[in-house]
Amino acid sequence: MSSTICCRVPGRTHPSGLFPFIAGFLLLLISFISPVAVAQTTPAADAAQQNEQQDIPYAALAGILKDEKARDALIDQLQRAAETQAKSQATEAKQQAAAPSGATRLSDSVSQFAQQAFQALNQRLHAVQKVVDSAPQRSFNPSAFFHALGYFLLMVVVTFAIFHLIRRMVGPLYTRIGSWGRNAKQNGGPWYKLPAAIIGAFIIDLLVLMLVLAGGKLFSQQVNNGSTVIAHQQTLFLGAFAVIEFFKAVLRLIFAPGFAYLRPFPFSDATARYWNQRLAWLSGLIGYGLMVMVPVVATQISYPAAAAVNLIVMLALTLYALVLIMRNRKPIHHQIDLLAERSMAFFSVMLRGFGHIWHLLAIAYFLVLFFLTQFDFGNSLRFMMSATVKSLLVIGFGALLSGMMTRWIARRITLPERMNLRYPMLERRINSYIPNGLKILRVMVVLAVSLSLLDAWHLFNLQQWASGDTGGKIIGGLLHILFILLVATFSWTIMASIIEHRLVLEMSNGARPSARERTLLTLFRNVLAIVISTITIMIVLSQVGINIAPLLAGAGALGLAISFGAQTLVKDVITGVFIQFENGMNTSEYVTVGGITGTVERMTIRSIGLRDDYGVYHIVPYSSITTLANYAREFGVYRANYTVSRDEDIDHVNQVLQQAVEDLKQDEQVKFFLIGEPVFNGVVALGDRSFTTRVTVRTLALKQWVVQYALDRLVKIHFDRAGISMPQQALQLSRAGQHPPLMQQNEGEMHPAP
Repeated sequence: MSSTICCRVPGRTHPSGLFPFIAGFLLLLISFISPVAVAQTTPAADAAQQNEQQDIPYAALAGILKDEKARDALIDQLQRAAETQAKSQATEAKQQAAAPSGATRLSDSVSQFAQQAFQALNQRLHAVQKVVDSAPQRSFNPSAFFHALGYFLLMVVVTFAIFHLIRRMVGPLYTRIGSWGRNAKQNGGPWYKLPAAIIGAFIIDLLVLMLVLAGGKLFSQQVNNGSTVIAHQQTLFLGAFAVIEFFKAVLRLIFAPGFAYLRPFPFSDATARYWNQRLAWLSGLIGYGLMVMVPVVATQISYPAAAAVNLIVMLALTLYALVLIMRNRKPIHHQIDLLAERSMAFFSVMLRGFGHIWHLLAIAYFLVLFFLTQFDFGNSLRFMMSATVKSLLVIGFGALLSGMMTRWIARRITLPERMNLRYPMLERRINSYIPNGLKILRVMVVLAVSLSLLDAWHLFNLQQWASGDTGGKIIGGLLHILFILLVATFSWTIMASIIEHRLVLEMSNGARPSARERTLLTLFRNVLAIVISTITIMIVLSQVGINIAPLLAGAGALGLAISFGAQTLVKDVITGVFIQFENGMNTSEYVTVGGITGTVERMTIRSIGLRDDYGVYHIVPYSSITTLANYAREFGVYRANYTVSRDEDIDHVNQVLQQAVEDLKQDEQVKFFLIGEPVFNGVVALGDRSFTTRVTVRTLALKQWVVQYALDRLVKIHFDRAGISMPQQALQLSRAGQHPPLMQQNEGEMHPAP
């Protein structure tokens, strides 16, 4: 939640939470009005200039041209004036040549700019004065004025009474709509309910305004007493009422002072009431003052009096706005900085810069409005109000969309447990794609809002640009790129999810996909990612306008050069492909390659990763594999050789060995690893002091070592019980200077040789 900052107002303390920023933006409404004000030509000034041109004494000029003497005198006078002008121009040229060029150009530029600005201001003042002086002179009729004023005030009272009555009647409807949206948000309902409630309340505001205007119009027709003056005044009021209440409806959409649950932005009730009330005062003062009071004074009293009223109203409005801006300069700056800390890096820089100058731009806005209304208060006010309302709608709608996207970016989508088991990576992908996509859409919303604001202030014709070739290509290209990215992302997600589903799939018989199938699916997923990424990049480049044919040709030539320069890499890839097709090995299998024995942990298109029995990880390129030993295929074999003393009875040794094998077949931990019956091969080696007997046991793959450990243990136990001894070993021990006697070692004891 945003922190609360108090901004001092005479006699009261008003908290200024998150939306002093919005209020400041409403006070500012873009400084782009400045160039518009310079470029705009008012109809009043144009009319004055036309009147001046029409006042030229054409008749006097025609008389001079008819008189021969007067015509000759005029020609002489014009020639002398031309000679004088030529001499002055030559003198100025000499002075410019004598003076330093840089200083002359700078001083001339400043002087020329100041002279043009003064002339433009002087022309505007003369135009205003001429319009005022040329206005029809009326004598003030108090009885007629107060008679019309009575009907006018009656119209005002009835209109406001109808408006407040209807709003009081629909008050419970606002409450129900807000409760519906708030309950949906608190109970985890559909996301669209709260925005729908906010927009629904705004639509109800507009419907109430339409009903009030219809009622006011009907009342005006009944009580204007057939007077066109009274009807005109009432029409002026209804027009101003419609514009001002529409502006206030936009303010209620943003601030919702009486209904916190219909507020689209998180700020306090005191802050909402503070800014809604003051901005409403500003709109009422400028609307009713310039759209009603000034025209009524102009028609009923005099045009100079209307100009004086216009000056007083706009001066009061400007001073009030400047005081409001300066009192809230630091709180709004602080809130903009807080908003910048929660924004992306690009928007953070823009917001921090805006926070330092927002008050200057807002002051410039109201000063420009003040001067424009003095020159042409009718048309300039209409333009400013229209641009202001459009800006409010655009900013409010853009802020609403951006805020919703920001909340969605922070959310995490959770899939059902069953779906997570079937598609283990799907939830992670969705939670990575959606925030990135929303960030892209938020940037596009900011760009659209910026272009709409420029269009609202007539600095940029958005409709003409969009319908033109350049705008159409840019918009079409962006839409195509977004569609391509969406299709590529959707295709990759679907195909990767199918592959991962197959990798974790458990068949109905309890068996899982084979190791070879898992390895091939993993490699196919990696290749699929590379192919989709490459195709998507190529198509996006073609949409941007880059010719990809040279890129494809260059990629082919580069691939050929790489294939010659990296033959070992190509050999690795080709050998790996054939090993996979021959199903030589798969992950988790125990193999021997390149003299290294270990478990296959990883297989790529170029190499394999082995973990040996000591935990060392080896990377073996496919090209270095000449022979491959795989211990994990089908079955394993343990050939058990036991060497005993030559003095032992062979049949007795085989009988004891058979007893050990029978005990092995009865071992609960080992018997499931045996395949078939063990084979007793008999004596396989005969020496001077020993002989070797063998038994062959077939086991499950990779279980021959388990069987070996168990069988060797049982054979040792049974041989010890039967008194079967191991072969004796003869050793020679030597002493210094003597022949070494022959000694005999048997079971750890040293005996002299016979």
